[in-house]
Amino acid sequence: MIFRSKAPLRIGLAGGGTDVSPYCDIYGGAILNATLSLYANATIEPLDEKKIVLEAIDRNEVQEFDWSDHLPIDGKLDLLKGVYNRILQDYGFKEQGFRLSTYVDAPAGSGLGTSSTLVVAILGAFAEMGKLPMGEYDMAHYAFEIERKDLNLAGGRQDQYAATFGGVNFMEFYGEDKVIVNPLRVKQQYLFELENNLLLYYTSTSRESAEIIKKQSRNVTENKEKSIEAMHHLKDQARMMKEALLKGRLHEIGEILDYGFQQKRQMAEGISNPLMEEIYETARKAGATGGKISGAGGGGFMIFYCPVNTKYKVIESLKNFGGRHRNYQFTEHGLKTWTI
Repeated sequence: MIFRSKAPLRIGLAGGGTDVSPYCDIYGGAILNATLSLYANATIEPLDEKKIVLEAIDRNEVQEFDWSDHLPIDGKLDLLKGVYNRILQDYGFKEQGFRLSTYVDAPAGSGLGTSSTLVVAILGAFAEMGKLPMGEYDMAHYAFEIERKDLNLAGGRQDQYAATFGGVNFMEFYGEDKVIVNPLRVKQQYLFELENNLLLYYTSTSRESAEIIKKQSRNVTENKEKSIEAMHHLKDQARMMKEALLKGRLHEIGEILDYGFQQKRQMAEGISNPLMEEIYETARKAGATGGKISGAGGGGFMIFYCPVNTKYKVIESLKNFGGRHRNYQFTEHGLKTWTI
């Protein structure tokens, strides 16, 4: 038998960064995000021999081990190893070899939550194989613990929940472990219009999000007023975005995105850079009413709100920057698993 899973990547529309400790532990965070038709995929194939083969197909990386109940965390395919180690520790499996293969539809460091979504997908494949009894909240929290605590990778909390639940969600974060996911019942025509007007643009650069997030966390720990105030404003932005989507005030979305872009720059050094500023201003001049850098910042994807038919002019205006736009649809579903 073959055990498969896929989990959707996401774009953060508002509130980005308020799901990161210690800000959300002290003040509470709020995020609005939506999942896309871009996925992290995982497949587990049992093998006759007692070997463990790990393969990241999109990165052209393969590692092979004799069967063991703990694989070394050494900077190579650590997300795959981290999930395996935790599953073995908590649930155990019979001593049988397998091949775990993964593929992600966007590059690592692109700002669409690729790492956390991949952890959710791998967990899903193991849960499918072991018939593990996990609900959405259990799965998302488990993925968070593996990535943030077991592997000690800096980051927020939204990605694991977006990948598991799917759809358009307003998420609230309180303290270390309390997360509330509020699915939004956005009218179909509003979603279609948002999908039509929202341009997803890959800058053809990637970044190490952990370093930016560490700076952001340090600013809160050191009580840097400018940074904390910016996060308060971003939390307000998430509520503004929720209201605009639910009430169909789509003409406000560009301005709300721009408001967040201005605030996010204040959170930590490295979130924006001269290239991204130039791309942003070029898109604005071509007709976009606002936009943002996806994820922690520093590179990866940007999104722009382009009302009426300005999207095509914006795409044309960005050609000289060497990036490319990606087509997508919003998805209603989160993690899916199945057996062949």
